[in-house]
Amino acid sequence: MTSPFVTHGSATAMEHKARELGRLIGQSAEHQAFMRANDGLKADRDAVSALNRMTELRVQAQALMERGQEPTQEMERELDELLGKVQVLPAYQRMIVAQENYEKTMVQVNDWIGEGIKAGATSSIITLG
Repeated sequence: MTSPFVTHGSATAMEHKARELGRLIGQSAEHQAFMRANDGLKADRDAVSALNRMTELRVQAQALMERGQEPTQEMERELDELLGKVQVLPAYQRMIVAQENYEKTMVQVNDWIGEGIKAGATSSIITLG
């Protein structure tokens, strides 16, 4: 019985298949749209500024909570205001849609991998080609 973990040359059969899957995912329309949307969001100065400030506020709020304190009402108000501004930005909306579509694709890929694992676990024949 041959193991898929046995090295054949410089890569195992499993590594080869994983790299091929990664290449196919990288070439998918969903991944390409996600990357374009991400680049578009990074290019939007208003969105980047607001998202960075939101991150700062969340870090500050987390530090307060770790010390047993509540975030201030001003912090919550500013975070809500920033969130409202960001959510209506076209670049942010495109990013959210692209991310959701990409995640749906990745869930499907994961399901297919799971089906393959089940089939492989019950198969008495091992093929690496």
